[in-house]
Amino acid sequence: MSKKSKFYVVWQGKQAGIFSSWAECKASITGYKGAQYKSFKTFEEAKQAFNKSYFEFKENNKNSSTPIHQLEKRAKEVNFDSINVDAASSGNPGKMEYRGVYTKTGKEIFKQGPFLQGTNNIGEFLALVHGLAFLQQKNSNLPIYSDSRIAIGWVKKKKCNTKLQPNAKNADVFQLIKRAEAWLHNNTYTNPILKWETKDWGEIPADFGRK
Repeated sequence: MSKKSKFYVVWQGKQAGIFSSWAECKASITGYKGAQYKSFKTFEEAKQAFNKSYFEFKENNKNSSTPIHQLEKRAKEVNFDSINVDAASSGNPGKMEYRGVYTKTGKEIFKQGPFLQGTNNIGEFLALVHGLAFLQQKNSNLPIYSDSRIAIGWVKKKKCNTKLQPNAKNADVFQLIKRAEAWLHNNTYTNPILKWETKDWGEIPADFGRK
């Protein structure tokens, strides 16, 4: 029996489009940082997906976990011309990482970690400062969303008020904290820092999906 053919959508790659073979898809995404692609069983499914942005496609296919009313409120209330950040940790403390994505497209723009020992609050703080520094470098006044009130408060006070004690395992994390605090004291920014309302809008797009 011959193997069923698939169709491949590439939203972000060396060449965007719909491809009828894995070889063509692979050629478009290999070596392309942040490539966005997915396979489909039929051309019609692929065409419908390609007519949406990658972020819209992902949102439409998260309906089982994100209620329709949250998606509707998100569409009305969120400023999609923005970036958003999130962190994840396995344990508290435990392995920690953080990242930032464009809200409109869902494209990842930076990611750090995993680090051997950190906390979710530290990751959220570092992600926010990293996002602010990224936007400053791009001369951009885009707003930045975080779902952590604690991290937002720490950034405004220019101090990572963690109770975690320095040790050999988290030396790299505390070095990042030191750099982040120095950046906050030595730089100014006008980017609005906005609270992502998870209860109203569902999980923040930068979420690592490990809940």
